Amino acid sequence: MEVRYLWHIEPEKGPIYAQIAAEVKRMLARGELAPGGKLPSARTLAEEARVNPNTVVHAYAELEREGITETRRGLGTFVREDVDVEAIRRSELEAAARAYLRTARALGVDLDAAREVLKEVADAP
Repeated sequence: MEVRYLWHIEPEKGPIYAQIAAEVKRMLARGELAPGGKLPSARTLAEEARVNPNTVVHAYAELEREGITETRRGLGTFVREDVDVEAIRRSELEAAARAYLRTARALGVDLDAAREVLKEVADAP
C-alpha cells in the first residue's frame, strides 16, 4: 500500500521541484519516510500537490542525482536502502540553526544571548 502525504507547496518560496525534493528530505529526517520506502508516482504526487507531473519528475531526478532515491524500472521511485538519514537530519538541523542565527543577528542579538534563548526554550516545560 502506498503512503499518502500532505504536500505543502508555496510557489513564492522558490522552485516547486526544489520544494518537493526538500520535503522528501524533511520526511526522511523526521522518520516519516524510511530507507526502502516507495515514493508516490509522479502523477499521483502531481495530483496531490496540484503541480505539473514534469515538476515532480524534475524533483525525483534531483533526489536521484543526490543519491537519495533510485528509480526501479516498472516499479517506481524508492528511497535508497543505503541513504544516510543521519546526514540528512544533520543537514536539516544545520539549515534551521543558520536561519535562527540570521534572525538573531538581524535583531542585533549576540551569539551568547541567542544561545541562552535557545537553552531557555529547550528547558521550558
